Amino acid sequence: MKPILLDFPSEFTTERLLIRMPLPGDGKAVHHAIKNSRNELEPWLPFARNEQTEEQLEENIREAHAKFLLRKDLRFHVYHRETGEFIASTGLHRINWDVPKFEIGYWIDSRYSGKGYVTETVEGLTQFAFEKLGARRVEIRMDTRNIKSKAVPERLGFTLEGILRQDDLAVDGSGVRDTYVYSKIRLT
Repeated sequence: MKPILLDFPSEFTTERLLIRMPLPGDGKAVHHAIKNSRNELEPWLPFARNEQTEEQLEENIREAHAKFLLRKDLRFHVYHRETGEFIASTGLHRINWDVPKFEIGYWIDSRYSGKGYVTETVEGLTQFAFEKLGARRVEIRMDTRNIKSKAVPERLGFTLEGILRQDDLAVDGSGVRDTYVYSKIRLT
């Protein structure tokens, strides 16, 4: 079956969170979160190094919405279930529908870090990938220097499969970086 014909939910909840596909109009909240978290995000994420206007971010979110509908990339926005506040962005990226396998990415508004929201998000997204999308493999990759990001897959029982040495250029311009590769697989 072609991925565009796959039917699955565009949102789900965890104990404290609503996790849903990006929607037109999300730009303002996401822009505000990036602006408030720039110092924490810049070392790891290329988009945080470039100042974007709210309008540019809204355009990016509308493109992400379209990619979600086309099943090319599945970005999700994370909101607090009770307050409705935007907390984080996550997603299932580098999709291979033939396997199927996905790579989880995530970042959080630093005002909400340290409260377990990213761990709860990734746990929910991993379950979503296995149960709703039939994933056989879910990966998480990160710069080996990103200690906070590394803690998430370790807390959730992902397996460290290896370190890709000199895998990519460091986002902060410090040279080449090494990348941790964590995974969970479904045995059938």
